[in-house]
Amino acid sequence: MNIKRAKNEIKDTIEAYLLKDEYGEYVIPQIRQRPVLLLGAPGIGKTQIMEQVARECEIGLVAYTITHHTRQSAIGLPSIAKQTFDEKEYAVTEYTMSEIVAAVYRKIETTGLREGILFIDEINCVSETLAPAMLQFLQCKTFGNHEVPQGWIIVAAGNPPEYNKSVREFDVVTMDRVKKIEVEPDYTVWKEYAQKEQIHPAILSYLDTHPASFYKMETTVDGRKFATPRSWEDLSTILQVYEVLGKEMDREVVIQYIQHDTVAKDFANYLELYHKYQLDYQLEAVLSGHIDEILLKKASHAAFDERLSVVSLLLASLRESFAAQIRSEAANQLLYEQLNLFKNDLHNLPQSSGSNSVQNSAQSCFAKRIAAFEQEYEQKKTTGLLSREDDRMYREVLQILESYKKQIYTSDFSESAHSDSSFSESAYSKKTWPQIKEQFSRRQDTLEESFNSAAARLEYAFDFVEAAFGSGQEMVIFITNLNLDYYCVRFLQQYECERYYQYNKELLFDERSRSIEARLNELNL
Repeated sequence: MNIKRAKNEIKDTIEAYLLKDEYGEYVIPQIRQRPVLLLGAPGIGKTQIMEQVARECEIGLVAYTITHHTRQSAIGLPSIAKQTFDEKEYAVTEYTMSEIVAAVYRKIETTGLREGILFIDEINCVSETLAPAMLQFLQCKTFGNHEVPQGWIIVAAGNPPEYNKSVREFDVVTMDRVKKIEVEPDYTVWKEYAQKEQIHPAILSYLDTHPASFYKMETTVDGRKFATPRSWEDLSTILQVYEVLGKEMDREVVIQYIQHDTVAKDFANYLELYHKYQLDYQLEAVLSGHIDEILLKKASHAAFDERLSVVSLLLASLRESFAAQIRSEAANQLLYEQLNLFKNDLHNLPQSSGSNSVQNSAQSCFAKRIAAFEQEYEQKKTTGLLSREDDRMYREVLQILESYKKQIYTSDFSESAHSDSSFSESAYSKKTWPQIKEQFSRRQDTLEESFNSAAARLEYAFDFVEAAFGSGQEMVIFITNLNLDYYCVRFLQQYECERYYQYNKELLFDERSRSIEARLNELNL
């Protein structure tokens, strides 16, 4: 199965394993909770989906690569203990707690999450001395003498033998005690993830026309040559940073990540053309409404690869605008919630007199609100429940709140106090809250302007694609990618774009008609 289906299977398994009855006991007892064994080629995202699953299920995650461990660190060190049998004392060998089991308990203490996933990677590549301990771990859920705590689900991952010489096969007894899930690379599924993670558009555009290069694993006389989803994602990261730094990326850099010389050379050549198209077609001007007739003619007569690259560049710019809009809206919503809480705190302050005492108590109230929000952020960060995007959002809101606090602290409230003892918390609220509300309203106005700008860019993109390609294959690709992209879909849920719905209806109808016709032809044959 593909990685998306595997992720859903794991989430369903976790939901089933953590289900409790009316007495608070797990419906499936721990002894019947089979460890999940993920088997799949290296680099297809087995480790990443575990992080996503833990966040989405709001449970803990402790991850280990078992090949980095010795027998002692995995099962603990031997120690001598005294025990009495038939009134006679004996020296007995016991084991200290395994480092891995101890890590689970530490996770529980630091996060407060009593349920989670213990993820062991490369489990079938352990050394000969550690192999029996791994079999015991899968069969009995123990390392040495110590059990994995209840509520913690075991997920292990490994590579098939053809990808790793050190792989050892598990016997039937062990395999009959695990829930085996075999995962295969799938570009279509990975593309959904890649668009949300904002993988460089040049990589997605290249893989759209070269899907066979998404995952390659070949054995030659010179050794293994490969391209994996992990290597494409890492290449995307360094490519984006190089662009910020103004550095060029050639074949020699690409092959450091895509360790398949043919694919690396092909992508390096494509990347050079991709950057050329960025300059030639001036697509930022197009998305601002300046559509040159010469460029339209050039696009309509270009080779298919070039036309596809132009569409990809348009989509990348739109995606960037939509992503920025969606993130800003999410941050504004979080900010709105915090300001509402502060407003309630402000109204609940005890009544007092004197402008200084009133101002100080209200300032203290705002500082406490920020401290509570920061504590919430740190708690979520410690538990690992924040995605990278969520983390950035929390930090952005913290910065905004700090800027508001600075304005409150530096404001002159002497005029509001009227130099008498009648100045109260309600008077301070009347002075303070409108200032904060005005600041927030300005942010809302800016957000509305950016929304309108993003909507206009989408309309100009449709103008260009219609004028250059009509309703041909390029329009199909344009609409299809809008439908697949996470941020595009989120934006289009808010913006009623008539042409988007029109083309969706027409193109999907045509596609279904062709599909039905092809199916009928197959049946006739």
